[in-house]
Amino acid sequence: MELIRTLTQLVNNLRSLGIRRRVAVVCPNDPHTEYVIIRSLREEIAEYLLVTDEAHVEIAHNLRAASPDFVRVYITSTPDEAAALAVELVRTGEADILMKGLINTDNLLRAVLKKEKGLLPPGGVLSHVAVAQIPLYHKLLLFSDAAVIPRPGLLQFRAMIANDIAICRKLGNDQPRVALIHCSEKVNEKFPHTLDYVQLKEEAQLGRFGSVFVDGPMDAKTACDRHSGEIKGLSSPVIGNADIMIFPNIESGNTFYKTLSLFGDANMAGMLTGTIAPVVVPSRSDSGNSKFYSLALACMAGNQND
Repeated sequence: MELIRTLTQLVNNLRSLGIRRRVAVVCPNDPHTEYVIIRSLREEIAEYLLVTDEAHVEIAHNLRAASPDFVRVYITSTPDEAAALAVELVRTGEADILMKGLINTDNLLRAVLKKEKGLLPPGGVLSHVAVAQIPLYHKLLLFSDAAVIPRPGLLQFRAMIANDIAICRKLGNDQPRVALIHCSEKVNEKFPHTLDYVQLKEEAQLGRFGSVFVDGPMDAKTACDRHSGEIKGLSSPVIGNADIMIFPNIESGNTFYKTLSLFGDANMAGMLTGTIAPVVVPSRSDSGNSKFYSLALACMAGNQND
């Protein structure tokens, strides 16, 4: 598969596959969600199971009327019941992807994480992957975690890396380059995550993550700018050419996400990983384009059995 370097190329690749993913949407009652549904139906990359509460059935029925062959509507009494039903549709294989509409994220995640009835396998780690198309970078850049894990420990770092690598390979990159992000290149016990980075690099060298390059600690500029590495006398396959950036905490990951989208003119996509199927939980402040690309990313990621 050809390496996907832009989000537009991602959508075109999905169309060429001729596969419509089945998306269960919880409360599709806001303009951005409607935009995503209408656009993805037009692009022929998805079909929908719209799960809504009784107060907002008109919007769902209007969407079904516009595309009756590819939209089904399920009605529940409350948004929480809609979340539970949508999760069940994914669990039973009737839907491939779960997507958030106009429902509080905490309410949706309660259904996703519910023991024995949710989407997270026993012992699994839920994490978030963002994909950025940055005008001044030569390819898509993945990074974690901007939304879920406050302070990753070693087990969570492992899961984040593994989940992001899996997405990278879905995008046609068979040997991803992973940068472990810190404010410098020095390992320091005052920053426990840098000690975890040493362990992660050793595990990568032993083949834990398959065919990858893992390096760090390093700062974000060194990860994406080869000249910065040269000035510092650093050299590795990752420096200046990172495909994946792993951040030490949610503050740094979230700030990077918001900075890229606001000041970097980046197109963004994101989804939750670690679940048995992709979960799209866009931020309220994300643009319609970002939410559409997030859905497209989930469609490309597919499900656990792909």
